[in-house]
Amino acid sequence: MSRVIRCRWESDLASGLSRRDRQSCEYEAYVPDLLVGRRITLDGDVAADVSDAEAAIVRLNAAAVTLVDTEALARLLLRAESVASSKIEGLEVGPRRLIRAEAARILGDTTDDVTADEVLGNIEAMSWAVDNLATQEAITVDGLLEVHRRLLAGTRLAEHAGQIRTQQNWIGGSGYNPCSASFVPPPHDEVESLLEDLCAFCNEDSLPAVAQAAIAHAQFETIHPFIDGNGRTGRALIHVVLRRRGLAERVLPPISLILATQSDDYVAGLTATRYIGAVDSKPALEGMNQWIGRFASAARRSVADAGAFESRVTEIQEGWRSRIGRIRADSATDRLVRALPGAPVVTVNVAADLIGRGFQQTNEAISRLVTTGVLAQVTIGKRNRAFEAAEIIDAFTDLERQLASPDGDTRSSPPTRRVPYRR
Repeated sequence: MSRVIRCRWESDLASGLSRRDRQSCEYEAYVPDLLVGRRITLDGDVAADVSDAEAAIVRLNAAAVTLVDTEALARLLLRAESVASSKIEGLEVGPRRLIRAEAARILGDTTDDVTADEVLGNIEAMSWAVDNLATQEAITVDGLLEVHRRLLAGTRLAEHAGQIRTQQNWIGGSGYNPCSASFVPPPHDEVESLLEDLCAFCNEDSLPAVAQAAIAHAQFETIHPFIDGNGRTGRALIHVVLRRRGLAERVLPPISLILATQSDDYVAGLTATRYIGAVDSKPALEGMNQWIGRFASAARRSVADAGAFESRVTEIQEGWRSRIGRIRADSATDRLVRALPGAPVVTVNVAADLIGRGFQQTNEAISRLVTTGVLAQVTIGKRNRAFEAAEIIDAFTDLERQLASPDGDTRSSPPTRRVPYRR
């Protein structure tokens, strides 16, 4: 049975804070029900929404093989998902700025772009999660801690990376006490056992994968096991479940882009799962179905927009081939055209590694793409010469604008969050 624990917060009266921030108070910390062994029943409409979402994700992964280079598309959508997940946490960075910072990091160049570095950490953590944690025999607490470690590595909070919190945290209200918080997660001594139960639930196969991912994410956010990075780690867990269950074997649907756009519904859906009382009570059943239904809807729309984006990338590649002229199959130029959507900013060495060709062949291919306007030379970091496929970055920007609109078109439905300017 879910419950609240009444606690006392004692502030340091000599801290030098304002009267409001140094107050002591009674607060209630929420402890959710365990998931393992819990009977979860989906309403008819919700079950149908989950089925539709799963079918859409399967179609996206199947179609990706024929429409565009799968690895390139997977990297693009992973980047889009990580950017959106970071946006929910207030980390704002434009596509071109992020991709150039990513290229600088690959070149071993240091940047002063703290925000871009944090978003790149999210990309690396999510990539590791879906490639490694999802393919292990079981999802474990140690695995989740590794995702979190990679997320915060190199940031101002690196000392907390990969560590379960040892103090109370909260959401909303003052940054100094939980007295006016909108939600207070479980006390720290409850966290480890709740995470173990969550991992055991993630290793089951009794529920549809989309429903399981939705519930796992909601439970993770309710536990809030870390000092920081809970949202981003919890959204990575969504894709770990979808990959582990075989639903998203190649490409990830950018669900966080939709959740970021529907932020009020997102928060309301998570809140609806935090009932008080019996697991089979009406509020418990209705709240869980409300959240799963909203999550399934977000997943379905993310697939539709990802498919449209894939088609746009294919159009861009066809335009390149038309401008370039005859290209020998499996040549360095052919491989580079297929790979650029996933790596729109490259150096000759990076491109050579990417396409598996020698320096000279790759350099000749890049020269040909520069001559035909596919690539343009740019400077990355302090003095590194690189080459940028601007059309792909512009398409990525358009996708971000499109998914920020409730109706999928910012011309008729204004974005609900900050987005890059229209080109």
